[in-house]
Amino acid sequence: MSIKFQSKVEDGILIVTASGRDDNVNQVIEYGRSIIQLTIEKGVMCVLCDERNLEYTIDGLDSYDSARKIAEEAPKLARVAIICRPESLKKGKLWEIVAVNHGLQVRVDTDISRARAWLDQQTESKR
Repeated sequence: MSIKFQSKVEDGILIVTASGRDDNVNQVIEYGRSIIQLTIEKGVMCVLCDERNLEYTIDGLDSYDSARKIAEEAPKLARVAIICRPESLKKGKLWEIVAVNHGLQVRVDTDISRARAWLDQQTESKR
């Protein structure tokens, strides 16, 4: 099963709900590019990715590669919060570290309220 997602804009934030599994690094990169394209089309700079129904299966090297590539292609002012399952947090945090080191403002968490509050800080400062 591949990555499937739906999106909507709510209060200036692109809300993405993903499910399935990340079968390979190219799938993850294409998923990231799709989200980047949506932020451009919708004119938003904050993204909340609810990935609690997405199974992380790629290995550490592929995770590194996908984080680096997506961070390099994302708009530099964008802020992304990713919500994952507790058992996926270790893999998510690795992805976060690499992406942040390559210029993306991203936070991976298991709590949607904390993630939303972090994004709201960004949207409040833009008003």
